[in-house]
Amino acid sequence: MAIGRTRVEGEDLKKLETRVDDLIDACRRLRSENQSLKSEHGTLSERHAKLTEKTRVARERIEVMIGRLKALERS
Repeated sequence: MAIGRTRVEGEDLKKLETRVDDLIDACRRLRSENQSLKSEHGTLSERHAKLTEKTRVARERIEVMIGRLKALERS
């Protein structure tokens, strides 16, 4: 009976070890993916800020042009 129990416990231990190894691999993979996503987020945030500034500048220039056109229309 003790030999059979040892075999079952050994098999259970092997299954547990395999699951732990799988979890460690998943954790490493997710850490790497998380780091990549953080980097991508930073890049996209910078791009968004630049595009927002370009939009603001374009809007100001258009408003100035509209003002000039209205002034020409009145004269």
